[in-house]
Amino acid sequence: MGNEPLLRALNRMRGFILDPDVLVKAVASGKQKGEQPTWRRVELRYVDLKAGRHLQVTSYDATQAHTANHAVGDAARDAVDALLDEPFGNWHVDTTTQSHQVRVTKKLEAVVHTTDREAEVEADRGHDRDKPRLLAEDDPVFIALGISDANGKLKPSRQAKYRQVEEFLRLLDASITEARQKGHLRKPTPEDPLRIVDLGCGNAYLTFAAERFLSQRLPVRLTGVDVKEQSREHNSAVAAELGIDADFVVGSIGGVQLDRAPEVVLALHACDTATDEALARAVEWDAQLVLAAPCCHHDISAQLRKAPTPAPYQMLTRHGILRERLADTLTDGLRASLMRLQGYRVDVVQFVESQHTPRNTMLRAVRTGAPVKGGSARKEYDEMVTTWGLRPKLAELLH
Repeated sequence: MGNEPLLRALNRMRGFILDPDVLVKAVASGKQKGEQPTWRRVELRYVDLKAGRHLQVTSYDATQAHTANHAVGDAARDAVDALLDEPFGNWHVDTTTQSHQVRVTKKLEAVVHTTDREAEVEADRGHDRDKPRLLAEDDPVFIALGISDANGKLKPSRQAKYRQVEEFLRLLDASITEARQKGHLRKPTPEDPLRIVDLGCGNAYLTFAAERFLSQRLPVRLTGVDVKEQSREHNSAVAAELGIDADFVVGSIGGVQLDRAPEVVLALHACDTATDEALARAVEWDAQLVLAAPCCHHDISAQLRKAPTPAPYQMLTRHGILRERLADTLTDGLRASLMRLQGYRVDVVQFVESQHTPRNTMLRAVRTGAPVKGGSARKEYDEMVTTWGLRPKLAELLH
């Protein structure tokens, strides 16, 4: 083990990765000093498809995995070369006979550690490995909610709902874990569990799934809020049937009063300005973590139709479908900006759409500091609303 030029080390790894008979698995992760790779982590392995052997590349962003298969030859070479150009801080390359670890130093040199296997291993070339489920389809929650039948088999008509629950749990788990690791969420105890509220919970599919999943890992107390008494009665009955300790209250997002302020606020597919009300309540409660998946964006869309479009953007509002998409982007961009001004770190991530809306974004906000009074963030926001002549609902609610 010793330092060597980075390009030489990566070129050696390239030879192993591009050999379909030798590579077991390669993983790239981390980042070089001052750089940010496109992906948080990338895994490479060869799989045998009907069309022949392919290099399978699974790339992970903050929320999900993206898988692509590249035919052995030029396509695989191009894919590998593109990844080797990324500023990853670590490469781990397992072959049938050796294991290689490459760590990139601050001086952009490579420290390579190679160990020999005691015995040669055979690579798994199967391509249909199941993704581990966070909640099994025969979990009592899914049976009680009608997503699975009495025998615990997923109903074909409810597969989309099951996928939505799974994706939501992955996002929630990653968000809570990261917030706790960085000290933005306290360590809960049985006497003082983590307080989570689901605003506009409806039939509480995601509330129940979150409680079931999280309670296996840490003490939580969930509260579901909905304007309908019928929802409260239904959800309370399901909770009793499942033995889940959750509260359900009747109230509007903007008006509900809770005994103690929640630390995590969820608002999933709340329609139009209901998402703004949820974000405003989260700020009012000083919530540490907020996950909001917006639904329709009528408010800004209506404002775009009335206000004169600034030059040279007329082509973006001339056609109805483009104007609607622009309204979506502006709405969530302004929401993210306003939450940053309130002291939150915000990212907008992909989330599976609901049956009611094709929107597939989620705003994830973590409270990290005091509200921002001025500076470039405030200037950026002011210029945007002035240029487009907009009055975001969230801005009104926060004042």
